[in-house]
Amino acid sequence: MTLSTHVLDATTGKPAVGVAVTLTADGVIATGITDADGRVAGLGGDLAAGIYRLRFDTATYFTEHGVTGFYPEVVIAFEITDAAGHHHVPLLLSPYAYSTYRGS
Repeated sequence: MTLSTHVLDATTGKPAVGVAVTLTADGVIATGITDADGRVAGLGGDLAAGIYRLRFDTATYFTEHGVTGFYPEVVIAFEITDAAGHHHVPLLLSPYAYSTYRGS
């Protein structure tokens, strides 16, 4: 299974560049930073079925942009049952709200 993420700043309508992302299960598996398009591809390499968490460091992102946010981090827990596929976990971010969904 491969994993990617994409972070969009809903207040600006632009990719959220420079957001630190950490993938964990029973410990840290991989880390990354969103690129100029707000993406991190290939997090963790080839992953097995199981429960994982993506942690987004939103406090640092908002501070660097001079924005006061309510959520210092966003943690998304998800379960992979199909270890053969690709999974994409997008995050739509704003200072006082966020949303996510299973992408393609």
